[in-house]
Amino acid sequence: MLHTANLNQDRHDQLRRLSEQVAALEASLRAQHDLLRQRGMALPAGLLDQLYYVRNDLDTLSGRVIDEATELDQLRALAETIKLINSSLNLDEVLTEVMDTAIGLTGAERGYIMLRDPETHEMHFRVARSAERTDLDEERFTVSQTIVNEVAQTGKPVVARNALLDSRYSAQHSIVMHAPRSVLCVPLEVKGRIIGVVYADNRRVPDLFGGQELALLMGFANQAAVAIENARLFNRVRRALLEITEMKQLMDNVFASIASGVITTDLNHAILTFNTAAERILGIPQDQAVGKPLESVLPTVFEGFDALLQAVHQENRQQVVELEPVLAGRGPVNLSLKLAPLQDAEGVTYGMALVVDDLTEIKKRDATLNVVRTYLPPSLVRNIQSIDGLGLGGDEREISVVFADVRGFTSFSEQIPPEDVMTIINRYLTSSTEAIQLFDGIIDKYMGDAVVGLFNTQLNPQTDHAERAVRAALTMAYDVRALHEVLAPDLRLHYGIGVDTGMAMLGNVGSPSRKEFTALGAPINFAKLLQDNALPGEIIISENTLQCVRDLFEVEPLQPRKVKGQFEFQVMYRVTGVKRRA
Repeated sequence: MLHTANLNQDRHDQLRRLSEQVAALEASLRAQHDLLRQRGMALPAGLLDQLYYVRNDLDTLSGRVIDEATELDQLRALAETIKLINSSLNLDEVLTEVMDTAIGLTGAERGYIMLRDPETHEMHFRVARSAERTDLDEERFTVSQTIVNEVAQTGKPVVARNALLDSRYSAQHSIVMHAPRSVLCVPLEVKGRIIGVVYADNRRVPDLFGGQELALLMGFANQAAVAIENARLFNRVRRALLEITEMKQLMDNVFASIASGVITTDLNHAILTFNTAAERILGIPQDQAVGKPLESVLPTVFEGFDALLQAVHQENRQQVVELEPVLAGRGPVNLSLKLAPLQDAEGVTYGMALVVDDLTEIKKRDATLNVVRTYLPPSLVRNIQSIDGLGLGGDEREISVVFADVRGFTSFSEQIPPEDVMTIINRYLTSSTEAIQLFDGIIDKYMGDAVVGLFNTQLNPQTDHAERAVRAALTMAYDVRALHEVLAPDLRLHYGIGVDTGMAMLGNVGSPSRKEFTALGAPINFAKLLQDNALPGEIIISENTLQCVRDLFEVEPLQPRKVKGQFEFQVMYRVTGVKRRA
């Protein structure tokens, strides 16, 4: 392009020198014209006129060379710019290059581009540039909205040679305030759709834009519109791809975080997907499962399993089954499988989905609850999560023991039929059991007509166990008196109750095939001794228990009635009531 520009300049210089030489020859001949006539000589007819016309033709030709060279340079610059904007898919870069080229091609002072929103179809400002290739502030770029709307609606360009004198626009506020002289506005059109406009103006020079600038900018705008549309399409595709990628990542995260194992297969039982939970449950890495037959990760464990798979594929029926396979590295496990057909939007089955739930821990927890349910009330059973954490193998801790025995039961049982004996004693045992469980105590054992309740074991940890034990004893005594109101006088019995607090060893005792949870130690023995000292209806507590509940209950000291080798047993306390709070 530089070589062509130099060549055009050389031609222009040659024509200019030739024109100057013709002008000099013409001037010389005119100066000699009168002298030649005096000597009887004359110039050929019309020679001077011919030289005049030759000189004018040379000047015209020189101007045309310059104009054509300029136009050629513009076209070449236009071609390079079109090539550049069509090579970019960045919309902002394309818009900036389009506007800078439009200003350069037309000699405008400034320009801007508006694009139509594909969804709302409204025109929005996108870029404004100056002749110095700098960005302009939209708020300071006041233009004629009438011109822009006219071009956007009709698709026809507008050329205002002097907007201040043009009757179509001279009354517009923006024209009056901004006072642009020359205005040029052309549509950006793609496949018959107006996607925007290119606006350019000059505030100083009138008649700047003519047919050549219009034709040049229209051709450029047609190519630029395609480049802009391509860039917008690329941006939409990129956004859609980004959304799809984000959605896939979200689905992958959701898929990976599901607690249940999720496996999908094709119609030939080849594994398509295998989530993190399936890896954990089955002990097989994902990369060793995907693409492999289902049987390689989930061996058939019963004869009807293949028929179950066929029912899912052929009959499109969901199936649920529990399995107890032996897995490598885990041993026996309990699994729940939910099998369902994998279908597309048209309902065509192209595979199967399996949801695998590991029930092993749940089964173990159920076993735990079955063990402790015989000891605890339902409110405490719900809190047990794992039998391994209970310390049932042996744990030394401070506990409170309630030992209650029915007075006069032996003579009572000899006076009524055996079947009535069991009915009556169970009513008393039920009353005492409910009183102990009301304060979250556990039943250690029943010994004929006696019951033993424990507080603050591994199964029912409590900081206020002594208080709970005494309150349970009081409730037991109250409930027995209430029971007497509905029983015949000859069926009325009384409890003697003893309560002690101290250190004991708690855990399971027995053989491998039969175990019981119990407490071993001084509090059990001493609570029984206190119970032996209690008269019918009395609640006797030890010194240790009194130290824990002194501020809560009314007591009176008593000398022991029986000691049974407990030579240090000097005092015991009868509970007479609950202290009133101040």
